[in-house]
Amino acid sequence: MITIYYPPYSFGGDAIYVYRLAQELVRQGHEVDVIHCADSFHVFRSRVDPKAFPSDPAITVHKLESGFGTLAPLLSHQTGRPILTAGPIEKIMASKRFDVIHYHNISLFGPGVLRIEPPHPAVKLYTAHDHWLVCPTSVLWKNRSRVCDRPSCWSCTVRSGRPPQLWRSGGLLGEATAQVDQFLSPSRFSAAMHAERGFAPPFEILNYFVAPDAREAEKSPRPHARPYYLFVGRLEAYKGVGDLLPSFEGDGPYDLLIAGDGGARHDLVSKAKDNPRVRFLGWVNPDHLGNLYRHAVASLVPSETYETFGIVVIESYARRTPVIVRDLGPLPEVVSESGGGLIFGSDQELRNALDKLHADPELRERLAAEGYASYQEKWTPEAHLDRYLEIVRRSASGQVAEPA
Repeated sequence: MITIYYPPYSFGGDAIYVYRLAQELVRQGHEVDVIHCADSFHVFRSRVDPKAFPSDPAITVHKLESGFGTLAPLLSHQTGRPILTAGPIEKIMASKRFDVIHYHNISLFGPGVLRIEPPHPAVKLYTAHDHWLVCPTSVLWKNRSRVCDRPSCWSCTVRSGRPPQLWRSGGLLGEATAQVDQFLSPSRFSAAMHAERGFAPPFEILNYFVAPDAREAEKSPRPHARPYYLFVGRLEAYKGVGDLLPSFEGDGPYDLLIAGDGGARHDLVSKAKDNPRVRFLGWVNPDHLGNLYRHAVASLVPSETYETFGIVVIESYARRTPVIVRDLGPLPEVVSESGGGLIFGSDQELRNALDKLHADPELRERLAAEGYASYQEKWTPEAHLDRYLEIVRRSASGQVAEPA
């Protein structure tokens, strides 16, 4: 596994997925090495909580630290090549006869990392956890203000406060991605979005999965006295948390709990400072999230830009909790297929959904049951690993996915 973020040097669902996938693979008897870049993590954050993600001795983790701090990811960002990390990666690849090399978030290694060849033949997979292959900011959030309707990458990159990447105008990305045997996408929507933005290689669809700790099923106290809705995720403008706040103004029978941290936290806290119905929990240890999900009326996923899947949805389903999602990107796809939630397209539709679920416990339980049934069918570790290893076998035999 090659990725810039890996717990505890991480934030976001992509790193959690790699962490879970590595654990499930070793449980099935596979040998797993993970290469990640601590320098990249420190570009955005310095706090690390090792207790939140216990290490598995069966997984060999290689933490790359160049000794030059954030210079290593900055050079990679600007050149598209892992200038200060290529040597260590090559050495690790040569240390064992790997059958599979699986790339995840490589944005601060650059596409050049795909060109590093192991000394022995291996299947190369790449999971597009975001839209970095077609978007310099990775999230299709245009000018830091709205969902990207059409590319204007140079001006958007500058307005987003990032240095332009000149290598994107050359052939490096195409040459590097040609080394990959199979691209994977968490949703059909995200695969189609890559094709629409000009990325030619076909994708196999491989949803995420969730493996709740068995101890979560034990009876646990409610984390909040009043009925509440739950948001879990990074506090950034494109996550849409600000759009939730008006629906919780004034008197009301239910509250909003917000679990997460990020660049928009200060602004959100300021906007809700006089509202007792909104409570900010900050970063929450994953071990404690299960209880928050389980007792919520529903989880809210109001993202204003295109998610690649929406892992909060299936984390909620796994705890028998329905969801309310914005009608954008792959979120309606996941909810419509499962029947485990409601979809909103406007502020009024959001308020109606909140009132409806709170006032109708039977509806809440029916949606929760349907979401949980879909989880058991599609998003368990067992279902995921069966699909994953099937893709590995087909990729090894040279079978290419049909376009999604």
